[in-house]
Amino acid sequence: MPISRKIVKPLSLLLLYIVIAAPPRTEAAIPCSTVLNGLIACLSYVVSGGKVPPTCCRGIKSLYGAAKTTADRQSVCSCLKIAASSVNGINFKNAAALPGKCGVKNIPFKISPKADCSKVK
Repeated sequence: MPISRKIVKPLSLLLLYIVIAAPPRTEAAIPCSTVLNGLIACLSYVVSGGKVPPTCCRGIKSLYGAAKTTADRQSVCSCLKIAASSVNGINFKNAAALPGKCGVKNIPFKISPKADCSKVK
């Protein structure tokens, strides 16, 4: 199912905003641009359900493997929290099911605009 232009444009603007406005970090955390680029293929599933694209699962597995430190996991959580609150139409049940559908277990946070990323370890 193709991604609606109504979704792609706001997500693209969000990505641009995050890249430009994000303060530089002193620790080696994963940047939001990396998170969003890795998960853009998942957008159609979290909005509409259906079949999870293989590129989405590759992005999830890659991101999960890269998030080795607490700072990395908190950074990923923060980026997903911003995206979750900025994109209309996200089905959070689909978002919560996504890691399991891709064979990734033990995600240390829920994808939600209400996530407390400071508690992610």
